[in-house]
Parts: sequence; structure tokens; C-alpha cells
Amino acid sequence: MSSSLSSSSSLGKELVLLVLQFLNEENFEETAHRLEKESGCFFSMKYFEDIVTNGELDEVEKYLSGFTKFDDNRYSTKIFFEIKKQKYLEALDRRDDAKAAKILRNDLKAFSTYNEELFKEMAMLLSLHDFREVEQLSSYRDSKNARTLMLNELKRLVEANPVLRDKLQFPCSENSRLRALINQSLNWQHQMCNSPKPDPEIKTLFVDHTCGTSNGDLAPPPVMNPLLSCTPKFGGFSAVESLALAPGPAAPMASLAGWRANPSITPQPTVSGRPIAIPSPRPAASVIKRLRTPPYSPVTDDEHISKRSRPIGIFNEVNHPAVLRSSDDLPKTVVCNLNQGAAVKSMDFHPVQQTVLLVGTNVGDIRIWEVVSREMLFLRSFKIWDIGACSENLQASLATEYTASVNRIVWSPDGDLFGVAYSKHMAQIYSYRGGNIQNYLEVDAHVGYVSDLAFSQVKEQLYFVTCGEDRTVKVWSAITGSRQFIFEGHESSVYSVCPHYRNDFQFIFSTTVNGRIKVWLYDNMGPRLDIDAPGRSCTKIMYSADGTRVFSCGTNKEGESYLVEWVESEGAIKRAYHGLGKCSGGVVQFDTVKNRFLAAGDEFLIKIWDMDSNNVLTTIDAEGGLPVTPCIKFNREGLLLAVSTRENAVKILANDKVVHLLHSNGSRVLDASKLKTAAKGPTMASLAASSSAAGTSIGRHSPAPSIFGMNGDSENFSDVKTRTNGELENSQAWKLKEYDEQSKFQSLRLPDRLLPTRIIRLIYTRSGGAILALTNNAVHKLWKWQQDEFNPSGKATCAVEPKLWQPSSGIIMTNDISNIILDDANPCFALSKNDSYLLSTSGGKISLFNMMTFKTMTTLMPPPPAATCLEFHPRDNNIIAIGMEDSSILIYNVRVSEVESKFKGHQKRVTGLAFSEILNVLVSSGADAQLCVWSIDKWENQASKFLQIPTWHVSFTLAKTRVLFHQNLRHFLVVHETQIAIYEAPKLDCHNQWFPLESGAPITDAMYSCDGMSIYTSFEDGSVGIFTASTLQLKCWISAASYLPPNSRSPVFPVVVAAHPSEPNQFALGLTNGEVIVLEPPEWEQEWGTAPPVRNGSGPESIQV
Repeated sequence: MSSSLSSSSSLGKELVLLVLQFLNEENFEETAHRLEKESGCFFSMKYFEDIVTNGELDEVEKYLSGFTKFDDNRYSTKIFFEIKKQKYLEALDRRDDAKAAKILRNDLKAFSTYNEELFKEMAMLLSLHDFREVEQLSSYRDSKNARTLMLNELKRLVEANPVLRDKLQFPCSENSRLRALINQSLNWQHQMCNSPKPDPEIKTLFVDHTCGTSNGDLAPPPVMNPLLSCTPKFGGFSAVESLALAPGPAAPMASLAGWRANPSITPQPTVSGRPIAIPSPRPAASVIKRLRTPPYSPVTDDEHISKRSRPIGIFNEVNHPAVLRSSDDLPKTVVCNLNQGAAVKSMDFHPVQQTVLLVGTNVGDIRIWEVVSREMLFLRSFKIWDIGACSENLQASLATEYTASVNRIVWSPDGDLFGVAYSKHMAQIYSYRGGNIQNYLEVDAHVGYVSDLAFSQVKEQLYFVTCGEDRTVKVWSAITGSRQFIFEGHESSVYSVCPHYRNDFQFIFSTTVNGRIKVWLYDNMGPRLDIDAPGRSCTKIMYSADGTRVFSCGTNKEGESYLVEWVESEGAIKRAYHGLGKCSGGVVQFDTVKNRFLAAGDEFLIKIWDMDSNNVLTTIDAEGGLPVTPCIKFNREGLLLAVSTRENAVKILANDKVVHLLHSNGSRVLDASKLKTAAKGPTMASLAASSSAAGTSIGRHSPAPSIFGMNGDSENFSDVKTRTNGELENSQAWKLKEYDEQSKFQSLRLPDRLLPTRIIRLIYTRSGGAILALTNNAVHKLWKWQQDEFNPSGKATCAVEPKLWQPSSGIIMTNDISNIILDDANPCFALSKNDSYLLSTSGGKISLFNMMTFKTMTTLMPPPPAATCLEFHPRDNNIIAIGMEDSSILIYNVRVSEVESKFKGHQKRVTGLAFSEILNVLVSSGADAQLCVWSIDKWENQASKFLQIPTWHVSFTLAKTRVLFHQNLRHFLVVHETQIAIYEAPKLDCHNQWFPLESGAPITDAMYSCDGMSIYTSFEDGSVGIFTASTLQLKCWISAASYLPPNSRSPVFPVVVAAHPSEPNQFALGLTNGEVIVLEPPEWEQEWGTAPPVRNGSGPESIQV
């Protein structure tokens, strides 16, 4: 009977295939294709080719939908996208803009979550007369040719798609196999007749044949053969009887006694001579009762942690354990917002340093944050460490697109390692010992995406477990990276893994995208358990902190979500939690909070349940801005909560007691407006003082106390010692690194066939694959790096020369300079967030350029007065801030071509603008070194202050003052020819200043590195200084002679600096002679120079005036 049950699904599928064969033989083609789609058993490539070629793209989508959904995997996503894109282009080609807009809104919008920039570029095609003006689409001939090209790509994707590739081959069988089987059955029935007639007459197939009964009379229907019964319905655990541990050899599934399971399709072999059983004195039914997550050993871990330095945190000194007694103790107050620059996919708090948060994004970025100080300790973009060791499949994939998403990021049990699972084959392990972050292990783990990674402590050995698109689960040594086990048997991609232990016995739960759960032991004996998740949902399993209760949460393809608790000893559902909505935005993420609460991100909220109650206890809105299914993570004590936002950020929430403790300690890193009244009864007796905590750091990426006011209140800084660069260097025993020869670093002079003219403005595109310059003669130049075998990422690099790019039309982007004296102008530009539009002026009208065609879309704001600086609003590309020659600032709406607001507060022309979305302010700077802060909500002046210029400085002209925000969007850099300084908005508190020597060259420009850790500063003598952003201490010095051309007739020096948006150690210089040079540290060094040591063990001293 067990064999019959396990094979019923397979035979049911074969029966459908035989019916398909019959329909095709009888020429019922339309019915056959409908059955193919509804059953999902066979994908007819011939039919697929025909409807694609004929342009029946709606039918193509309907047919595909019977086999896969667009979000099943990356191949399916790409297939549906290509089809919808073709429909969109055909509508545009027919000039059917209404149809194209409908396709964009209803069909293509769903893909914006995967690549928002691409969606915006496609939306921009609506504004073009002919989309062939775009270089990438210039080869589009007509719809017929385009469909042929698309079909070749679709066939490749279908054949590679794990959901489809096994359904492309129809099983080999003789013709009319169904008829033959029926005839065999009738012959057998005839032979079983008591009095078989020599020439039987068959009139119906609805009842068994018998010669003793006229076939015209309907006999009672026979009992259905179970082998040919309907395919069993799935959902939840089956009610098959529990299996018990046998005293002798038994099937491996029996070792998970009590869990109700559907037997495996393929029976697994047994171990000869002894039973497969969990060694336990307890009864078999309690086998899973004590499964736990990998342990935290207080003795071992505390001894280790005591030897390392710690970050500034709120959990370093606690006298009383934090206990969440009620929902009022949950973290609900937003205390900070950490900008990630891309959609958050996974997060994890450090198991010991509980204010350290690990974050992974959909573009492959990894960040580590100290959430109390809001300091980013580490940033790393997706990069393969050893491309030569990768499989050919991965190398081919990277050659096409050198990007990958982080699917899972997680700390090891002791926090000394963290692992990253990527959407392309790879899993990487980093070491974090003592806070020193190093590449540790890299494995080409799975074919396709790696969907999950988890650490597991087996006896004295640490392992990490991965699963992926290739339907396998693998166990790797976390010491050597060698594979220890591979578990095969899943019929679809594996979504998640959950290792557990009880005493000395280890288990691994694995779940698939279609809701199948298996349990494995650390051997090669196959799954011990094979069951269905509730609703056949894509599910993750998680245990409570003490390992005594097990929960699962998942979402199926219909958007229905299930959050349940299981009875460990029986494998039955103990409790189903109510309140989850129908989800259309992915799989609902959940977490456990201590041993008391469950939390799930659903319907733009964080929903909380008491573990012992079915209904929602409370909800947390985190002040809004959450996606449909936000990613959530609590720290170990449950006092902090991280949640992802729609704006590619992470909000940190704290409970009232933590907020009160931080507030009472005088911490300036929390917004005072968010503080609540202290709750009664402290959960922690003390809080580590900021001044002492500042001395404890985690390596060179430690938090920067001086920026965040760790040396006291910096509003009154008249008594703080002033330091010049000479005094700073002389006070250090540490030696400054100097690059005085070109051979000591990497550099690339960009090719230029146009007239070389002084570079006035310079910026990288946000994709990192191009550099845009504005010259003194109002001409823009765009250099693009190509994606090829020499540069798989397609990003800017010194190793490959880019091309000076122009569209096929040959247009050059040139600003309006009618009746303008260029030497008197103040050129400026601003690039939109999606790299699609450029606003630029060289003293005349402001031009809005299309970056794909270089065409001028419109001009606005003719002088006088002339515009002197431009900045896009962070939330709306149609709103721009314009600084004017007459010292006013305008807020201009491009959509309606009108000025929405105008305000004055500066006394001289405006030279710099910078928005902070977190603080809702605009910071501006003037030519007379005045700083102003404006409220975005009301456009009111909140603060104003002048830079303190050294007394020795005498200037007969107004100097440019530039402002730009640090990535925390609270502190900003001020650049003036006499200094670089760090200020904090909105009160304009000055934290640090650095001055050149009186005899030194003036500063020409400065720019934060993309990770906010360094500041690149250029000087009028051609030299470049690289400073530590947190302290304004000089890390290294690049001499002018090392990169500038010798024997120049006139002085050559950098006018402007640009920093790469994702490579923190790459920057570019725009020179007075019209050249642009890209610089990177030498290949044998990871970064520029080394950070100066922290003085006196108490953190870097503020350098203020």
C-alpha cells in the first residue's frame, strides 16, 4: 500500500500524458494545448514557437502561466519580462501610446522591484518620437524580426529554467498507447468472465466488461484502482499513521517518529545490521522535542569576547537581563534610519555585539552598521574573489551581467564569521574576529541561485549549510570550505534550511519553493521526513530562542500566507495564527522575539502575536514607509528591531526603556523628538558611557565618536584646540603614506578626441559605469565602460579604457551660452537618480537633457539672474532646487514649469545645495562662506552660520563653498579653499575642521567616498590628500608629480573630485587642462594608506575652531 501511495502522483501524471498523446493523434490540438497548460505536465516547444512567431503574445503568456509564474526564479522573470517588453515596443512602434502606457502600468510595473532604473528608462521611451533613437534599441527593425530574435532568447531561457526543462521531452512510448492499455484491460476482463463468449461485444467503457451481463445494462461501478486514482491534494501534513522506531532495521523516515509524513517517492536504503534511530533514552515520540538552534556557550564565548574590543553599544554592561513582559516592552520607537542605497533582502544582528547589524541588498552590497552611532563599519559590493575557480556556467553568467543579489546574510553562532548567499551560484564567508573583516571562504555552491545559508555546530566542528535552485542541500566545512554532504531528493528549488540539534544529534530541515519539507541527518541515507507545508507555501522554519517551540511561516503562489506552531512530538499543527493578509509582494518574513512573541512583516506593517494566542496582539507601523512585506529582524534581547523600508533604507526601532536610557545618558545620536517617557522599572541597570565606549572599537572600521559628539557638546567649541595639518602630522608617531611615483598606484587618463578645455564639474553615473564631465566651454563629455570579458562588471576601472560616448546621431550635449561671457559664469549640473536626465547650465538657460539621446528636452529659467547650483529633490525628480546669482533659492516644478517657492537668506550667490531626506532639510552654502538650513516641509530658514575663516587668509574674490551630506544624512562636509569641515544639521554644529598650512596650497574640491569612510581632497598645487572622514586625519598623500604631465606650460591641477558610487577606493579628478584621470590604490593594497591610530585610547580628538 505504501508503494502505491508513493507512486500514485507519478502514474497520474503519466495518465495525463497518455491523454495528451490521444488528443494529438485525434487532432484535438486546441484541447491538447489547454490540457498541457492546465496540467503542467508537458511544455510543447513547437506550439510555443508558433504562437511567438505569429505575435500571439497574450496567448504566449497564458500558456506559460500554466507552468511557471514570473517570480518563480530568475529564468521565469526574464522570460515574462522579454515578452512584456516586446508587447510594449510593438505598441510604441504602432504609435499606440495608450496601449503602451497600459502595458507599462499594468504589466511592466511588476518588474520595477527587480530593476527600478530599467523600468524608468522604459517609461522614458514614451516621451520619444521613435524609440530607435536610443542606442540600445537602434537595431530594432520591425516586430517580425524582433520576435525572431526574442524567440531564440526565450528558447534558451526555457531550456535552462529548472521549472520547465524537465517538461520539454515527451516520454517515449508506442503510438496509441492509451488504446493499447484499454484493449489489454478489456482482454483481461474478458478472460475473467465465468462464461467468456468467443466474439464478445463491447458497447461501453464506463463499466467492467462481463459476458454474463449485457453491456447495455449498467452494472454497479467497480472499486477504483488506487494506482489510477486522482492525484492526491496537497496542503499541510497528511493524516498517514505515525511511524514508530523499530527495534531492528527500519526505513530512515522512521527515525523522526511522531511526525506525520507522506512516504518518500523513492524508498531509501537502510543501514545494514542496526536500526536508524535517534540515540535517546526517551520514548520515540519525543525525538524532536529538544531540537535546538546552534548553542551559545556563555563560558567559551564570553572568554573570547572579553579579548576583543567592542563597538559603542547599549548592551555592553547590563546588570539585569532584559525580559519582555508585555507588548509594551517591544521596540516601537524609530530612533534612526540607515540608508542602504538598494532594496534590503536580508538582515541579522550580531549575536554578542547586539547593536551591530549586518545588511544585504538586491544589488549585492553588504553593510555592517553600528546602529546606536549610525556609523557604517563596513561596505562591500558583490565581487567574485577567484573568478578562475568558478564553474563555466557562473563565468558565462557573470560575463553577461556582473551583478548578484544577496539572498541571505547571517552571523555564525559566536559572531566570528558571517556568511552571504548570492543569487548567482556563490556563497562567501567573511571572518570578523576582533572586528577585523577579511575574506575567508568562497564556494561555487549551487547551479543557479543560492537561496539560503545557515551555520551549524556539529560537536566541535562548525559547518555552514546552503540550498539553492539546483534542488540540493549541501553541508560545508566552515574551516576549509570543503563539501561534507550533499542531500538530493527535492523536486523543486530549495528555499530555506534550518539546522537544529538535540544533545549530540543533528537535523537539517529544508523547504522548497512549492512547500515541500524534508528532514536530513548528517549522513548520506536520504531524507528522514517528507511532508507538505501548510498551503503548499514557500516556507521558512524557525525555533524559539530556547529551542523548545517550532514555528513556520510561508506564502504560496496565490498569495495566501500561513503562520503556524507545530507539535514537536506529533508533527501536527498545534496553532494557526490569524491576521495575515493576502500577499502580492513576495514571501512574508517573520521572526521570534525571545520566548514570548512572534512578528511578521505584512500589509505595510509589523504584526505581533503572543505565542500562546491565535490573534494579532498589536501592530507597529514604524512611522510608515514600509513595503508590503518588509524584512524584519530583532536583536537577541528583543530590545531593538530592524525593518526595511520602501526607500531602500533600514529603520531601527527601540523600546521605551532603551530610548530613555540613551536619552538620560546624553547621547546625541538619537533624535530627541522620538524619545518617549521612560517606562517604569529598568531592564538594564547601566549604560556604557559614550566617552569610555569611544575608546573601544572594532578595527579600522570602528564608529567615529568625534563626528557624533562623543567628546562632549560641540556647540560651544571656543576652548577646543585648533590644529593645522603640520601640527597634526607632527603629533603622530604613525607615518603618513605618500604616493610620489605613478608606479605606486593605478591611474587611467580618459581618452578624449574633443577640444581639451578646463573641467568644471565631474560626476560618476549612479550605476558606476560612466563618468560625466562639464567643461568650461559648456560642452558635456560622457565616458562609458563596456561590459565584456575584460570588464565583466561594466563598471569604471583603471584596468580597462572607456569610450568617449555619443549617440548614433552624433549630438553633443552643449549648454545655452547665448550672450554669456564664459569666464564670468558659474557652471553647474545635476544628474537624476536614475541617470536618465541631466540638468545643466553654464550661465545661460538651464537645459534638461535626455541622457540616452543627448537631446535637449526643454530649457528654463533664462538669466538674469543666472543659476549657480542645481540639486534634484530626493523624492521627486520633477522638483529641483536652484541656487541663483542674486543669492535666492528657487524650488522649481519641471512638470508644470513653475516656481513653487522662492526664499532668501544668503547675502551672496548660492554655491552649494544638499538635501537630507531623513531630516527633511535643504542645506545651502554661499560664496561668502555662509551656511543655511531650510525646512523642506515649509521652506523656512531653520539656521544660519558663517564659516570661521583663518585670519591669515586674504581673498579678493568670492570663493566657492560646497556642501554634501554624509550617507547618514545628518552630518555634511563643507568644502572651502581654506578648510574642510564636518557639520551636523539642522543646528549647524561644527564637529571637525582641517586647515592647510598658511603657506600651503588652497583646497580646490573634496568629496566623500561612497562608504563615507574617507574624504578625497584636491589642492591647487596638484596634490591630493585622503582623509579619514570620522576624524579628518590625513591617511595618505598623492603628490602632483606622480600623476600630472611634466613640463606643462601653465599650472595644471585638479579642479573637481568625483567618487565612485560603489567602489570606495576609486575616485576621479577633473583637471585644468581638460583631462580626467581615474585613480585607484595598487592591486596589492586593499585601500589608500592606513588610518592613523586613535589617540590616548579615548577616541580621536575633535579638531575645531
